[in-house]
Amino acid sequence: MEALRITTDQAEVGMMVANDVYSPTDQLIITKGTVLDDRMITRLRFYNIYGLVVYQVEEDRKAKEVKEVSYIEMLRSTEEFKKFNRTYVQTVDHVEQSFNGIISGSAEIDVDMLLRETDHLLEEGRNGAHIFEMLHGIRNYDDLTFVHSLNVSLICNIFGGWLKLPKEDIKQLTLAGLLHDIGKLMIPREILTKDGKLNDQEFKVVKTHPVKAYQAIKDAPIDIRVKYAALMHHERCDGSGYPNGFVGDQIDSFSKIVAIADVYDAMTSNRRYRHAICPFDVVENFERDGFLKYDPGYLMTFMERIVVSYMHNIVRLNDGREGEVIMINKLALSRPVIRIGSGFVDLSKEHKLMIEEII
Repeated sequence: MEALRITTDQAEVGMMVANDVYSPTDQLIITKGTVLDDRMITRLRFYNIYGLVVYQVEEDRKAKEVKEVSYIEMLRSTEEFKKFNRTYVQTVDHVEQSFNGIISGSAEIDVDMLLRETDHLLEEGRNGAHIFEMLHGIRNYDDLTFVHSLNVSLICNIFGGWLKLPKEDIKQLTLAGLLHDIGKLMIPREILTKDGKLNDQEFKVVKTHPVKAYQAIKDAPIDIRVKYAALMHHERCDGSGYPNGFVGDQIDSFSKIVAIADVYDAMTSNRRYRHAICPFDVVENFERDGFLKYDPGYLMTFMERIVVSYMHNIVRLNDGREGEVIMINKLALSRPVIRIGSGFVDLSKEHKLMIEEII
């Protein structure tokens, strides 16, 4: 079989890894000969692995589209969701106009206006869990910087409440989530949307977006923590992040919070190259590998509250069975107890089973 070097974005289920894959800190992530599945690809992204060598394996692959099942269909048909969705679309448009003005220099950052936009959406949610439920219903939007920024802003607002931060801090954290990725607008679109392999120079360009974001807002009269979040949201506590390779306390607290919200939204949203990853699978990645990369105090709070927000949702297991999440395992947050008919499945004890999809 012929080996081919690809970017992680080009990795597909069924490809066989041709060489051992190591993290930036020389930890073995995937061994040679492993056939990639969705979870392995998620692992590559989690470790910021930008490229790998694979064999193209010819085999029958699942070509089916994931079906929208009853609960999501029901949610999307409600007037409550339709109203939320209309406000969401309008807010994305306003964020786009504002960001373009900031980048072009034709407009200053209007903090009050931007926060009013997020407030409109937050006011339509009954609580944090309800907002997450609504976002789960609109995951089919294209991979746009504006959509992602709005999602991260909403998540940061809810996250700040979970952390019991003061109201003013939550306000500033919400703004940090909204502005964190503004530097992406200064990356050539042909690079961000390129279907083929990115070369080394293109990778370097993409990785400049935190610095570009900071430069775009550094002189604005806004909280310094908002500026730091733009600069540091790709830094990791173990030093494996960028642009500066900061570790631990070198990373501002807001940046640590935004980093978690950023990764969660990116993984649970649809992308050009993959379907959205199940939130429980993202939590499992956090449980396994996240405590070195992210602040443990923030991460633990986030994971505990995220999984609770999906209590009583209907899920599909990887063996095809469907059931209701009825109890969270504190020592294995990604592996709750599922009620299937009159029986119960404790995923913390059934290691071959996993939640494949929230339906």
